Parts: sequence; C-alpha cells; structure tokens
Amino acid sequence: MSSIAHIRHHDRKIQTVEEHLQNVKFRAERIGEKIGVKHIAGLAGVLHDMGKFSEKFKSYILEATNHPEAPPQRGSVDHSTAGGKFLYRFAQNGPRDQHIYMIAEVVANAVISHHAYLHDYLNPDLESPYLNRVRDKHLDDFDYIVQQFYLHVMSEQETQQYISLAVAEMKRYLSEVSIESIESKMLFLTKYVFSALIDADRTDTRSFEEWSVSDPYTEYNAEEGRLARRTLFENYYEKLLSHINKLAEGVDTQSSINQLRRSMSDQCDRYAERPSGIYTLSIPTGGGKTLASLRYALKHAIQHNKKQIIFIVPYTTIIEQNAEEVRRILSDESNILEHHSNVIDHLEDEVEEEWEDGLVVTTKQKLKLARENWDIPIVFTTMVQFLDVFYAKGSRDIRKLHSLSQSVIIFDEVQKVPIHCISLFNHALNCLKSVGQSSIVLCTATQPALQYVKRQLDISPDAEIISNLEEINRVFKRVEIVDLVSEGALNTAQLILFLADKLKANNSVLVVLNTKDVAKRLYREALSLLVPVYHLSTSMCAAHRKVILDQIRDHLDQRMPVICISTQLIEAGVDISFDCVIRSLAGLDSIAQAAGRCNRHGKSDVRPVYVIDHSEENLDRLPEIALGKRLAQQLFIDMKLNANYYNRNIMSNQAIGVYFKRFYTELQTKLDYFIPQLQQNMTDLLLASKSTSYIYRDYRKYKERSEGPLQLLNINSCRTAAKYFQVIDSPTTSVIAPYGDGGKEIIARLNGVESITGLTRLLRQAQRYTVNLYEHEVRRLEQNGGVVSIEGCDVLVLQESAYSKEYGVNLENNEDLDLYIL
Repeated sequence: MSSIAHIRHHDRKIQTVEEHLQNVKFRAERIGEKIGVKHIAGLAGVLHDMGKFSEKFKSYILEATNHPEAPPQRGSVDHSTAGGKFLYRFAQNGPRDQHIYMIAEVVANAVISHHAYLHDYLNPDLESPYLNRVRDKHLDDFDYIVQQFYLHVMSEQETQQYISLAVAEMKRYLSEVSIESIESKMLFLTKYVFSALIDADRTDTRSFEEWSVSDPYTEYNAEEGRLARRTLFENYYEKLLSHINKLAEGVDTQSSINQLRRSMSDQCDRYAERPSGIYTLSIPTGGGKTLASLRYALKHAIQHNKKQIIFIVPYTTIIEQNAEEVRRILSDESNILEHHSNVIDHLEDEVEEEWEDGLVVTTKQKLKLARENWDIPIVFTTMVQFLDVFYAKGSRDIRKLHSLSQSVIIFDEVQKVPIHCISLFNHALNCLKSVGQSSIVLCTATQPALQYVKRQLDISPDAEIISNLEEINRVFKRVEIVDLVSEGALNTAQLILFLADKLKANNSVLVVLNTKDVAKRLYREALSLLVPVYHLSTSMCAAHRKVILDQIRDHLDQRMPVICISTQLIEAGVDISFDCVIRSLAGLDSIAQAAGRCNRHGKSDVRPVYVIDHSEENLDRLPEIALGKRLAQQLFIDMKLNANYYNRNIMSNQAIGVYFKRFYTELQTKLDYFIPQLQQNMTDLLLASKSTSYIYRDYRKYKERSEGPLQLLNINSCRTAAKYFQVIDSPTTSVIAPYGDGGKEIIARLNGVESITGLTRLLRQAQRYTVNLYEHEVRRLEQNGGVVSIEGCDVLVLQESAYSKEYGVNLENNEDLDLYIL
C-alpha cells in the first residue's frame, strides 16, 4: 500500500506523503524566495511530515478512517520529530560547517514545531526542549522512515545537493543582512521559515481537502503573479489620481487647508520614488493622511515591485471607515481585506499533535484551515494583530509573517504602540526593512520618537516625507486648547451642566472620556438635555458603530444639534467634525487626537477644545493613561508659569517632544517587555547573546547538569517568550453580535456551513459583527446565559438579549427585545 499523508473526508481519496512533501516544498520555496532563502524554506517543507512514512502512522490514520466512532487517540503517533532528527544527525555527521549547524537548528525547529509553536533552544531553566526532541527522543522506525524518504522523495545525493544550496543562501543571508546582531538575524530567519512552512502546509492541506486535485505547480506562476499584482496597483493608482483630481475641482478647493492637503499628497507621490526604508509622515490631523499614504503606497509598490499594501491601525474603529473609503475610491470589493479580530482565537491548541491527524473531519480542524494568511493585495488590520504575528504563541498568527515582506506597511497613529512592546516593535520593523525588503511609513501628527529609545528604530536618513511642517501646522491650526484642569475636577453632574452651557454656543459637542463606565453614565444623564445624544464605545461591534457614526454625520451635515459621548476610540482617524470638543485629561497625544475631531476641515474660525479632569474616572487598571494624564498636566502647569514655553502652543512639536521624552524616561524599565513571573525582559529571552544572558552567568551549572558544553548556536527562548506575550494587559475573546440582519444571518449560516471556503468567507464577513470581551466579561455573560457556542463550531455568539441598541454588549443579558429596533 502507498504512503498516506491525508485522507479526504468526503470521498476518502488519499494524498501520499511524497505528494504532500513535494507540494509543501514547492510552496515553501516560493515564500522563501522572497527574501533569498528559497532552499532553506524548501528544506522545512520537504522534511516536515517525513515521519508519516512510518508504518505506525499509516496504521493510525487507517484506524481513524475506518472507525470514526472509536478512533485512536489523536496525536498518539509522533510524525513531526523525524524530519528534525534527520537534519540534526546530518549536521552532526557531516563536515564541521557552522552554516550547516545554523540551517539544522533553524529548519529542524520549524519542522518539530509545525503543529504548535517554535521550541525553546534553551529555556530559563537551562534546559533545551529543542535538543530533547531532535537529539534525545527515540524513534523506533527512524531508519525505515529515512529509507522511504530517500526512495520516494529525494535521494541521498539529491538531499546533500539541496542542503548545499541552502548553505550558500545562509552564507549570503548572514553577510548581506544589516540587522544589529547575529541573534536578531537568526531569530527573524527562524520565524520566517516557520511562517513559510505553516502557510505552505496549511494551504496544501486545505487545497487537497477542498478541491479534487492539489497541484501547486499549476496554481502558481511567479512572473504572471508579479505582473498581475503590478497591473492591479497601476489601475488603483489611476483611480486614486482621478479621485484626487475631482476633489481639486470641488467647492472651496482654493482654501489654504485644501491647497496644503494637495501639496502634502503630491509630496508623498514624489517621495515614493525613494528606496525602501522606514519613514515618517507627520501630516496634521485632518490633513488627508489616508489618501496621501495610499498614494505613496501605490506609487512605491509599482516602482519597487512590492507585493502588498498593509495598513495597521491602533483601533478597530477606523478599519471599517478607511477600508470602506478605499474600496469606494478603488472600486474593488474583493481585493481589500479587513482583519481586526479573530472569532476563533480561543481554538489555538496547546498540545502540538492535536492540529492534524491526517484525516480532516472535525469542524475545529476546518476552522483552523479557514484562517486568513493575508494573501490579499490590500489589508487593513490592527496593531494587536501585527504584533501577534511576530510574538504570539501558536501557529495561527505567525503564518502571516511572510506576507509582511516585500510590502508597503503604513502604521496609522503609531504613537499608540503599547509601551511594553516598544523594543519588540522596533525589532520587528528593523527586520522587515533589512530582511523583508519592506517599506514602512509611520503616520501620526504626534511622532513618538522611537529612534531615541535604547533599542532604537533604524529610521532612514531624512525620514520625514513632508518638508514644510512648521508652515503646515500654522495653517492647520483650527482649535484652541483650553486648560480647565487647574480650575478643579468635575463629576458627572457638574460635567452635564458644563455640557449644557457649551450647547448654547455650539451646535455640536463631542465629549471624550477615558473609561467606558463613566461614558455610559454621562450618556444616560445627557439624555435629559433634550437634544439627540449618541454613545460610542468598544462594547459595540463595528457595524453598529458605523450606523451610529452615520446618524451623527447626518445631524452634523444638517447643522442640527447633537451630542456624542465616546471613549477614546473616536480619536484615531474617524473622519468627523464637531463645533466643540470636551476631552477628559489624558496624554498629550490623546488630547491632540481629540482636537482633530473639532473644526476638522477649518470651515469655521478657531474653535474650543476644553480639557477637563473627570473626578469619577478610575484609572487604576489603565496605568499608561494615568501617566500620560500626569505628564500632560505638568506641561499645562509649565505654560501657566510661563506662557512662552513650548512656543506658546501646548500642541507644538516642541511640547510633543518633551512629553514623549518624559513618558519614555518614566517607563524605560518597561520598554523591553518585563515578565514579572520570570524577572526577565522578553527581549533577553529572544535576542540576548551567550555573553550577555543568564546562560553566561550560569554556564558552569549547565555544563555540570548536561555533562558537557552547550551544543547550540541559537539560545533564544521563543516558546517561553510567546507564552507570556500579550499586546494588551488582559486577553480578550471575540464574540459575534446578533446586530441587525447581517449579524443574525451570519450566526444562522455558521450553524450549517460545510466547506472550508464557505467558512472562510463567513468568518471574514463576521469581522464587522465581532466584539472583543475581557475574560471577566465572558464569565459574566456565561453566568447570565448571554453567550453561547455554536454547536460543533466553538464560535461564541451573543444572545439577542445580551446586545443593546445603545451600548452594545449587555453583560446582564436583560435587554428589552421589544425596543430592539435597528
């Protein structure tokens, strides 16, 4: 009987091990080729499942197929160790070549980890889970597996020749890549090869399960793909220019602000001709940043042969708005992906062999195959998703890492990078620039000076795209920051009176607060003011927020009185303009963003932005907001003492620079992601060398325990680091809200979907109806019966009575459905 890698569920067709290995090798080669490591990545592809040549695995998969009612224990046959052990022995038995050892460590780790996450080469307990697998674990039929591999996949001579090609790539990689250290180079390469393997393996498995054939050679044509993507971007670029030219023909195009917007857009176009690098785009809020950065991205992608454009934003709020605007301008619905949450995040398995048993039958496995790999021309995603790609545990996120190479990556509101992730963020961007050949643009009106922290960002010389910022900031002055903090804190009742007073002189008022509880309380009280009042928070799904924002815009367009009470989510890029803004004291960057929602298009004289101190906000769980609040208050005090400070402008570049320097100085011990449980920084787990890490201090202890020297070139603790990594302090779970007909229909269809393609499409559509909840919120809903899991699917959905038309998620699950009209 022939070998068996997979047995298709619906027709019991067999995919042989040799077919699967050759297919995954080819797919991995195409991914590796993007950064010059074709054969290193291909080696991982061709070895990853060689353990399936064993008779034990064949018996296991046949037993699972023939007796689905009583299958053998999943993962009971280890088929991922063999490929790693093969490479380890090859390196040990071959010539003493450091490059072969490096290849063995990089590729073998990817192979043994492809059902979970990369192994620690050396963990904080001075043990090597990696060596335990590739060196110490015994496989009864290992010699037979190697024999079958040589017979059916690659002969021994062909394997040696292939590894020689990989060695040449490793030498070139080490000599040409200009990252700061060998540890950084090897860490990125290990993760890139792992990403290539995961995507190649999942794609081939999905192709076989979903289609009648699985032939990557006919699917892929490099030259055709490159030309097709370039043609698409050229078409997009022409449509964008046409849109920009139409705007130039509109009403009020000769205003100074609109002329500057056009000038900044033109500068982005010219700057796109420069080589790839890390650049800054400091367009003021309301300056047309989205279209200007898109213009840069399309022009740069065309001229420098980039394969993707990826927009990364801090909050989900602006994803749907910006993506919708780009779709409308480019007239394309199918090639622009919004990816801002994952309704199956909680399915990531800790036990590595549970992902795949060769027979794809369970809904859980189909969900895993349906996950996105960002293989889309234009992607909109969040900072959380981006950082998870580099550092989160499991195979779900890292699969996308290779898609970030040869791309144009636009970071919107980059000052919102979480403080504890600053060093990791800089490392990721430095790698994408130097190895991934990507071009990166950091967009914000308040640049956070990431090149001045200890682990610096390798920002390009003359990095700022806009040349005349001082003049632009002067012309774009549309608001006056009014400091009311020194007059004392306000409670909700006092703020209502202040709000009512401001409504007398302003047709529309936005109030931005730091916590959801206080925002909800103020909203309830503001209903007594007898004008339309709206509430916005992250408890509402994206589709719901869009409806609310559209309703607010209708009032604003008609100059009707309106109040919006929101958390900070409205600050990042939401294109909306109020006559007056009230902002609860926070960091200077947050105040600047709130100010960007006031008199946004400069149609009125300078309008007021009042900064108040709300006495009822509890920031104990929001330490960075609390610190930003304190530092901003210090700057206000400075200007009270001397009005000439900071060029007489609390929002000046000088003031912003002072603010961020103080901010980073106070938090400098947190920039490297300190892990209290280990009393170590995550940067040390990932990037420390033998001479600077805990290994050097305890080297004698290691030698005594291991009865010999350390037989490793890499010493990073990838899996330990991933175990403790989370972008936000409290992990969240995505649930689908039954909002409107769209949300309800998706929930209903998920109950009956069969195909992986259909599942992928539904999960993509579900993005707009998801809400991210903290663990205590999920527990509360479970206790109140407000959340359920779709049968056999493990996707969490809210009951209709657990979702409010005003606030979004109702943790008490007691919403009055008679009033639930959307």
